[in-house]
Parts: sequence; structure tokens; C-alpha cells
Amino acid sequence: MKEDSIQQAMCLYLVTDQRWVHHSFYEDIEEALKGGVTCVQLREKHMDNQSFIEEAKEVKKLCEKYHVPFIINDNVEVMLAVNGDGIHVGQHDMQAKDVRKRIGPNKILGVSVHSVEQAVSAYQAGADYLGVGAVFSTQTKDDAIVVDKQTLRDICDAVSIPVVAIGGIHHENIMALKDTGVAGVAVVSAILAQEHIQQSAIELKEQVLLL
Repeated sequence: MKEDSIQQAMCLYLVTDQRWVHHSFYEDIEEALKGGVTCVQLREKHMDNQSFIEEAKEVKKLCEKYHVPFIINDNVEVMLAVNGDGIHVGQHDMQAKDVRKRIGPNKILGVSVHSVEQAVSAYQAGADYLGVGAVFSTQTKDDAIVVDKQTLRDICDAVSIPVVAIGGIHHENIMALKDTGVAGVAVVSAILAQEHIQQSAIELKEQVLLL
């Protein structure tokens, strides 16, 4: 993907979580896509690879239908097996430079960072975008490190790739991220836990565009 395309894809980034299922997992993701999410990351920390692959194939079809990038969380084997658009890794997963070697130059590589030092290191290792958080306290990730607004701003200033804020973001607090330099936000429950998933995505995207 071209750099400007990745920038656009980071606007409203959906991270999946099986804990928030209203109708069916796939229906809920499609509702979010109808609402305008610009990227989907499939996150399955406790699923065997074969099941993960089967699920990934279905989610990839939905992403292709709505022309948004499909990212796999932390599993290079699954991403390569389904030919996903990219992969996202954390600080405790495989090193970014090693991931880049495995996936080649044309796949999207996202890296979670919590400091300027980590951000610069990930950028130099070939990351295409950074996920920074948690910017607010969150119940979705038990071990989340809270990153203050100034650090978020400093990270955005330190690298020339898109930065996505993640962690505890919802309709009521998203505007606190204004003027930080983020390309967009990544959310889970702010969309998937809501009664009206599509409408929640529409409203969140409207707010992101004001950041």
C-alpha cells in the first residue's frame, strides 16, 4: 500500500474481540464496516492456528468487500497463510525487524509502542504505522500501559509514519486527543459493545475527522 493509503486506513481502526458479540462475530464486523471503519485487525490471543486461519479467511472476505485493509494480530503464520494485508505486533512479540524479514516489503507492519524511544526503534525497523496506548484506562487489555497526552504528541512528532491512538477511547473522551497529531484511533468496545454498531462507527468517524 502507498503511504497515503495507509494514512487513510488508520482513521477508524477496529480491533476485534470475541467478548463483544451481539448477533454473530461476522455480522458485527460487517455492521462496523458498513459504519465506515477503515481497517480491521483480527485479534485472537487464545485460538489455535487452524481455527484462527479459518476465522481469518471469513473476516478477510468482509474486508475485501468493503475495500479496507485486513491486519492480523501477532501471528505471522496466520497472516501469511491467508495472505492478509499486514500484521500488528507488540513490544513482547516478535521483533519488528524480524517480522519485516518474514513478511517482505509489501505487507503492512504495525507496532505497539509506549515511548518515543520505542517509536523511533519501530520506525527504523520498518514499521508502517504505530499503535500508541493505552491513551485512557481500558478494560479490554489487562496489561495496558497508560500513555499520557504529551508522550503521544512527542511520538507523533518523532516519526513520519501514521500514529494510531488506542485504549479506552469512546465518544465522550475522543476529542481530548485533538491536536496530538494522531492519524486516527483504534477501538474495540466503543463500536463492538454498542447496541447500534453501525451508527456508533459512523458517529466515531465523524469525531475522528475533527481531531
